[in-house]
Amino acid sequence: MKALRLHARVAGMGLGAVWSFKLRSFFVVLGVAFGIASLTLIVTAVDGANRRAVEMVEMFGPDAALVFGGNVMMRAVGMRTMTLSRDDVRQVRDSLPGVRAVLPMRSMGGQTVKAGGRNAQDVQVIGTTENYALAWNWPLAEGRDLTAEDEAVGAKVVLLGDKPSRELFGDESPVGRVVFINNVPYQVVGKLSYRGVATGGGGDIDSRVVIPLNTLLQRYNLDRNYFRALRVKFYEPEHMEAHVENLRSLLRDLHRLEPGADDDFTILTADEILKFLSMFKGGLSIFLGVTATIAMLVGGFVLANLFSISVSERAEEIGLKKALGARGSAIMWQFLVEACALTLLGGVLGLFLGLGLGQFLTRLDILTIQFSWKAFFLALAGSQAVGLIFGLKPARQAAGLDPIQALRGEG
Repeated sequence: MKALRLHARVAGMGLGAVWSFKLRSFFVVLGVAFGIASLTLIVTAVDGANRRAVEMVEMFGPDAALVFGGNVMMRAVGMRTMTLSRDDVRQVRDSLPGVRAVLPMRSMGGQTVKAGGRNAQDVQVIGTTENYALAWNWPLAEGRDLTAEDEAVGAKVVLLGDKPSRELFGDESPVGRVVFINNVPYQVVGKLSYRGVATGGGGDIDSRVVIPLNTLLQRYNLDRNYFRALRVKFYEPEHMEAHVENLRSLLRDLHRLEPGADDDFTILTADEILKFLSMFKGGLSIFLGVTATIAMLVGGFVLANLFSISVSERAEEIGLKKALGARGSAIMWQFLVEACALTLLGGVLGLFLGLGLGQFLTRLDILTIQFSWKAFFLALAGSQAVGLIFGLKPARQAAGLDPIQALRGEG
């Protein structure tokens, strides 16, 4: 019990010294905070990337493939991108085993949608066949999906994405209302639910409207024989690898590609998205990890140097305590308490600094940040590790001072 009271008293002295040497404390706290902020950013960014990866795979669908015309990975100057034909759609739908649905798609970007004196700018107009929402695992907030009849007659009907719906109608229901696309009236039959992710080109996935494919081809006078992309859904997602290989073989045969020749199309699946996100997450972790390590080392060296100077400045105080019977272990304990208290403050400050920076980057769509208790405990553990490792040498230096020389100010 006596030893416990002694340790508590020494700890109280250490905390008192933290308050007494305010400038030193400020620099130590600031140095540690930058390192912990970087560490917090790493953990929350990786957790956010993992969550976003799961969301994107669920949105894309583990049972689907998206086929683009042209080889995205090996695109040469002048290479055709409109390589997917109506015959491809028919053959994939009728001949490929396990196919559930095939949706050809064309699009026109940068369009303006108008309604009642309001405009929605830079909207992507997608043309496709029936059951778009079902094929893309994209629930409708209200209304109905496109139908085969809409496609057959080239009906002037539209599904509104969440963003143009809010810009044109606010919180009111858009279903049954009329919007103008390229000065042509369309009746809104459905509204897509909000998704809140960016497209591959950095655009907003919610800033789109969907109309029947024949309607798009007619109104924009586009080539009717070729499409930009195909959405292919399969019945058995556990066999996706085999489905993709069969799809690739069929398209190569239909396009009469020689053995060894590059594909003139690109197949994207949920697995490919996961691979890309894993690469991105790995690069992000390495970059932020190096930054965090450097920042924490800087904070540690600041602590060690300032505490070493403090030992010299406080030599008389240390000598007096030793002359009055204080043990070296008590002196070392006091300095370690000071170091850990300062780094704990730096850890808490760095945690909030990292979370604040993360939220700022999230709003800029640079990173996706998700708070976790793991970040909280790692921040505290990291700060205490810095305090113990870099505070140990100055603490031992203080504990080893000769009391006579210290009283003379020779520490």
